Amino acid sequence: MHVPDGFLDAPTSAATGAVAVAAVALSLRGARRELDDRTAPAAGLVATFVFAAQMINFPVGAGTSGHLMGGALAAVLVGPWTAVLCVSVVLVVQALLMADGGITALGTNITLIGIVTVAVGWTVFVALRRVLPRRLSMVAPAAAVGALISVPVAALVFTALFSVGGNVSVDLGAVLTAMLGWHTVIGIGEAVVTGLVVATVVATRPDLVHGARPLLFERELEVRTGAVR
Repeated sequence: MHVPDGFLDAPTSAATGAVAVAAVALSLRGARRELDDRTAPAAGLVATFVFAAQMINFPVGAGTSGHLMGGALAAVLVGPWTAVLCVSVVLVVQALLMADGGITALGTNITLIGIVTVAVGWTVFVALRRVLPRRLSMVAPAAAVGALISVPVAALVFTALFSVGGNVSVDLGAVLTAMLGWHTVIGIGEAVVTGLVVATVVATRPDLVHGARPLLFERELEVRTGAVR
């Protein structure tokens, strides 16, 4: 979904740039509450994995491409604030060193890939965690559904931005059909990858999965309560 330079007009690019700067600034503060000496290295590993996953691109049309985004995966593994930072760093490196996405469109790409997918994926995950059985085995399915929904939502947000400030002569209906269609398929792939990765980490080191910590705390509390009795 990397948006190239010139695809959106200057006011729209500037607006998304402001959103991206504000989100990164807030995430720098929020990440302090999510990371400690034990979990901080995981943020680097997550950023590396997202970087590698985003190298697999699917052409969408009209100068854009689609790929695995990793926002929901990062949010579940290291927390939403840290996830925004991880994905944003990946996007900055791609824009500056690999010409993947435009410099003037960097704010747009961070907004779509680093903010929307993280926010939607994490929100869906937390909602499902509340209604599903309180077991660690439910963490991966909830993360997968969050990933599945986050990708087409990001495509819809892009289409909305294009309708406001699109600089390319492409029918809006065609853009919506292409973006939503392709990214629904990509969302399915992202759900599979997210579910498998989260399930693997939960099975080996659940204490390193940010989204699993409330369940671990509840389990430890039950054990302590039972021991007191």
